[in-house]
Amino acid sequence: MAGTKPYPQELRERAVRMVAEVRPNYESDWAAITAVAARLGIGTAETLRKWVRQAQVDDGQRPGVTSEESAELKRLRRENAELRRANEILKAASAFFAAELDRPTTRS
Repeated sequence: MAGTKPYPQELRERAVRMVAEVRPNYESDWAAITAVAARLGIGTAETLRKWVRQAQVDDGQRPGVTSEESAELKRLRRENAELRRANEILKAASAFFAAELDRPTTRS
């Protein structure tokens, strides 16, 4: 299931907002997260905790790599891999044509 997100973005955002809203009613972040996860049917509280932490990074409330930076990094890595492949192809083609030029030509 790599790359797929089992929960819609709207649910993620709503869950993160709910944790912030109900946090004062609980003794810890974890207690609030656990309650909201159970109420919204999110598989594990740990999943919601990660969403909350990422939202805090994205909002500048916590150090870390923002979702936008992470997406850009992923895009650049993919582009880099494509460029490496293209470079290997060009090297192989260059070697092939260099070898062709070095061969003596026979005229009939």
